Amino acid sequence: MTPLTDLSFLEPLEAYPYTFTVLQLAGLAMAAWLANWLTRMILVRVVTRVVKATPMRWDDALMSPKVLARLANIVPALIIASGIAAITDLPAGVETVVRNVALAFVALTIALAISHVLDAVNQLYVTGSSRANERPIKGYLQVVKLVVYVFAVVVIIATLIDRSPLLLLSGFGAMSAVVLLVFKDTILSLVASIQLANNDMLRVGDWIEMPALQADGDVIDMALNTVKVQNWDKTVTTIPTYRLISDSFKNWRGMQESGGRRIKRSLLIDQSSVRFLEPEERSRLRRIALIDEYLDDKRHELEAYNENLLAKGKDPVNTRRVTNIGTFRAYVYHYLRAHPGIHQDMTLLVRQLEPGATGLPLELYCFTNSVAWAVYENTQSDIFDHLIAMLPEFGLRLYQAPSGADVSALVTGRQSQTLDAIDPGSGTKLDKPDGGDQSATDQGGGAPRAERPSAGTSDDLES
Repeated sequence: MTPLTDLSFLEPLEAYPYTFTVLQLAGLAMAAWLANWLTRMILVRVVTRVVKATPMRWDDALMSPKVLARLANIVPALIIASGIAAITDLPAGVETVVRNVALAFVALTIALAISHVLDAVNQLYVTGSSRANERPIKGYLQVVKLVVYVFAVVVIIATLIDRSPLLLLSGFGAMSAVVLLVFKDTILSLVASIQLANNDMLRVGDWIEMPALQADGDVIDMALNTVKVQNWDKTVTTIPTYRLISDSFKNWRGMQESGGRRIKRSLLIDQSSVRFLEPEERSRLRRIALIDEYLDDKRHELEAYNENLLAKGKDPVNTRRVTNIGTFRAYVYHYLRAHPGIHQDMTLLVRQLEPGATGLPLELYCFTNSVAWAVYENTQSDIFDHLIAMLPEFGLRLYQAPSGADVSALVTGRQSQTLDAIDPGSGTKLDKPDGGDQSATDQGGGAPRAERPSAGTSDDLES
């Protein structure tokens, strides 16, 4: 039997150098493939099973298949880098290129594996820490990734050109201005991320509003360069991280944590409907349970004040009287105090704002006891439905700008008055603007109107 060290059987191939070189390359490739297969099938599977068998969970993420698969590619690359020198009759330039490419692949594989490890660290932090939303580390890990990739690129370039990495790093001093220009947004975003995290200005899950960038919704992701906001229409707005420091935005987290959401809306009262209440009206309003005590207290207060005033000989015009707007304001206040959907421990006001051309604003300022959007809107709508329906009970009207129907009714009423007018001199009815006779029917084509006595008749004299 021929010993394994005896390679005399290859002597016939030496007459064909290129064939021998190709067979050697094929053998090297086969050895690299076999090493890769053994690494994946044996080492990776064994390590994976051992990691899953341990009670700890952090190692499951750190030694995930993505990390192990990346590291398994290092073995064949190292075999190629070290074995290429044993290939005979291979040009020196080809040997150098193959070795450098293999080593560059090793550097790239290690960088990608480190990147997957950092992703696993972030996932462990998000799932295992209760402060993940308050203090996200994704931005910092992305900075580490950036450093790893930059270092990997330097090593890969230095390896491919067969130079020392220190030679390239020494040239970065002269390129610092270019680097700062290229990575300007990244540097600004890094500083912004640190400020946002240290000052607790933003968390994942916060509802923010930034009209300048048309963002109004929940924060769903915070990265180094961008913050993603899912708007209420389910669109996603991507905001550069540094814009959250340079521009202003509204964070609704305080409202959500307080347990109450503000209602700040006004009823516009027609000022011509504001008046004093008559005694019988006050008696009628006492049937409303929410303000019967208020009316009694007000009556005693005003009676005592007015008696003292009249005793001093003052004119009755100086006496105080109850108004319908004041009584309605008291009703609204007690109604909110009794409403189960209003937060009673937070600010509650019913106040008048400055009157204007659109009426007298009666503003409600209070908070619901739920921050859920649907509950908040339903509570607010129910309150104003009730208050608008209660206004006529107090003799009040809402202000409303005239609509097309109002203008049409006004014009129609004036035309009807014009057509019904009687000429004082002749006692005859005025004609239509187009000269037609209006003695029989109305303008709207209704039934004939009853004939009126003409001027000079006995009925007219008696009237």
